[in-house]
Amino acid sequence: MEEYTFLRQFADSWMLMFLFAFFIGVIFWAFRPGSGKQYEETASIPFRYEDKPAPSREHDK
Repeated sequence: MEEYTFLRQFADSWMLMFLFAFFIGVIFWAFRPGSGKQYEETASIPFRYEDKPAPSREHDK
């Protein structure tokens, strides 16, 4: 029972703080300055070849 109590207290305090800090880090990374262009490019991938089909792989070589 001693181990369970220790792990429970650890999860309630330090692990909660670690996960909260990780979450804040991910939010800052996602909304960092300069990342907007990268996300706009990624968002437009499905519409790149809307008018004509994509070139074949042999064409790229």
